[in-house]
Amino acid sequence: MTDSLSTSPPPSSPRRFAVIGGGISGLAAAHRLTELDPAAEIALFEAGEKLGGVLQTSRCDGYLLDHSADNFITNVPWALDLCRRIGLENELVPTRATSRRAFVVRGGKLYQVPEGFSLMAAAKIWPVLATPILGPWGKLRLALEYFVSRRTDESDESLASFARRRLGKQVFERLVQPLVAGIYTADAERLSLAAALPRFREMERQHGSLIRAAHFEAKRGAKADAQASGARYSLFVAPREGLASLVDAIARRLPAGCVRLNSPVERLRQRPEGGWDVTVAGQHEPERFSAVIVAAPAPAAAKLLKGVDDELAADLAEIPYAGSAIALAGYRREQIAHALDGFGFVVPELEHRKILAASFSSIKFDGRAPEGRVLIRVFFGGAGHPEMVDLPDDELKKIVGRELAELLGAKCEPELFQVCRWGAKMPQYHVGHVELVRCIEERARALPDFALAGNAYHGVGVPQCIHSGEQAAERMARGL
Repeated sequence: MTDSLSTSPPPSSPRRFAVIGGGISGLAAAHRLTELDPAAEIALFEAGEKLGGVLQTSRCDGYLLDHSADNFITNVPWALDLCRRIGLENELVPTRATSRRAFVVRGGKLYQVPEGFSLMAAAKIWPVLATPILGPWGKLRLALEYFVSRRTDESDESLASFARRRLGKQVFERLVQPLVAGIYTADAERLSLAAALPRFREMERQHGSLIRAAHFEAKRGAKADAQASGARYSLFVAPREGLASLVDAIARRLPAGCVRLNSPVERLRQRPEGGWDVTVAGQHEPERFSAVIVAAPAPAAAKLLKGVDDELAADLAEIPYAGSAIALAGYRREQIAHALDGFGFVVPELEHRKILAASFSSIKFDGRAPEGRVLIRVFFGGAGHPEMVDLPDDELKKIVGRELAELLGAKCEPELFQVCRWGAKMPQYHVGHVELVRCIEERARALPDFALAGNAYHGVGVPQCIHSGEQAAERMARGL
């Protein structure tokens, strides 16, 4: 990434940029603007009382509690690169190498996801053929994937359709659906393969088979991933003090007075002579800015753009969202009978349980629980079970206790229990999302000195959000 824009002659008066939304995308946009135009005046408007959006971290009784995401992947460079630029790289810790495996529930028991199986691709076939997760027909059908013809239709396809077509119904229901639900909290029947998991679409296109493609990738050196199960765990890292430390590190790099908390933007208006008026709730007069980046969720962006570009606003409003809840449960180690020799487990829909998944946070990363304790994060809700998000804390606590007793042999109540609720925070990339986003971005580009950023468009992970914000900043810095 280059800072060449900052070497151009400064304008006669400082340019003014408004960034609307103080989540990780908005923070990345504001920070990148300071790099590209150090003389610019930047206002980062956040409706709430904290920066970071869902990226919140707290400490309680020696536990380190991430309230939503607790790591990011490094096979794309954007988060890691930003950490280097803000001096946080040395604070990143890897996943624990000895436990890089996941489990899936079948019949009330936990079984290891076959070694080398990552979401939909099997780098090793024998572990899949030996697993008790699948029956004989499911294993045979998976082996036959090698001979399934590649799809020639270029139209979008749901993840469920793709997985059943290539891997068979049993592999989809027992492995793919729960593993993907643990990431996207989405309905696999509606989730767009092209938008959410384009890697697998490309694997089919290039190699004609996911098995063939996985073997090809393994030969190219992905040995650590071939030994893992469930996900490519060797690629994940987390800040030592939780993801809020990333938020704080970016905020410290922003100019004094840049951040405006408790400042919900009510209205955007284009000025006839160029630039934008931004009106904040409770203020009588708008502020004028040279350019605007809207890094708010799509529904909020739609409201702001109504009257500016009604068609763009309508397209933004079409992106649906789902909510989720995370229960943070801290136990004494002797309360848990299971060996906890992995990073967590996922629950297939056909198991008819109340929870989506659980992550053994203190096994995955050091420093998450006091000595002799374990921290388990239990996930509820998503597109399939929206009613779970609004259950009272005491009801969720009963469910966690019952589920972990059955699945992990948990005894007695946890010594720590908190619930984090995130209503309508996860955008759903339904079939057709790629085309919808193309239309949104085309209309957004037609608005002068304006850009969109956030997790609603090209990825929900922390690196993708950072990339979205930085790209928006670069477009605005170049455009003026």
